[in-house]
Amino acid sequence: MRLPALIMAGGKGKRFHTEVEKPLAPFLGKPLIEWVINAVKASSKIPVFYIVTSPHTPKTEEKCLRDGLNIIRTAGENYHRDLQQAIIQKKLYQPVLILSSDLPALTGTFLDYVISRYEQCGKPALTVLVPMEKCREIGILTASADTYGGTAYAVSGVNIIDGSKIFQEDMDQEVIIYDGVEAALNINSLEDLRNAEKYFKRLKLSR
Repeated sequence: MRLPALIMAGGKGKRFHTEVEKPLAPFLGKPLIEWVINAVKASSKIPVFYIVTSPHTPKTEEKCLRDGLNIIRTAGENYHRDLQQAIIQKKLYQPVLILSSDLPALTGTFLDYVISRYEQCGKPALTVLVPMEKCREIGILTASADTYGGTAYAVSGVNIIDGSKIFQEDMDQEVIIYDGVEAALNINSLEDLRNAEKYFKRLKLSR
């Protein structure tokens, strides 16, 4: 199974508290969104991808256009409305991989694994959740949470959804609980960014 991907880069970044648009914030010298783009390009299961922008991220859009990337411009109302607009604009009425633009530890291998799990599960949606203790270990202190099986997990920003069901509520979904750094490095604040950089450097030194 090969899926198109949407990289969501149109949010306001309310928790980031800086003049720099969050997708362009440097992580180890490279914009956050570039790490995500490189992971998508390294995947063997993603033939095409789009950067989803909005009026909140004009500089991100400008950079991506300069780099020759496919852009979908949305109204920037909220994450879910932007996602719906993107799917409708490109008529992506099929399974679609959806990624946040602030996941610098993503790899092509991990994305291939997620897509393979989706292919096997037979459900219209899939989400990746991360144990809260893993986020605390890294220093990710502002993780959004979701409850699964009575336990709170951090939301990773990695999802797959059948675009033909984008307006359907209470969709049956596969859940992957994953404690690897690929999913855990979800940057929401400047403090998250600094802590994640330190963790990433330690991780590389230990290998």
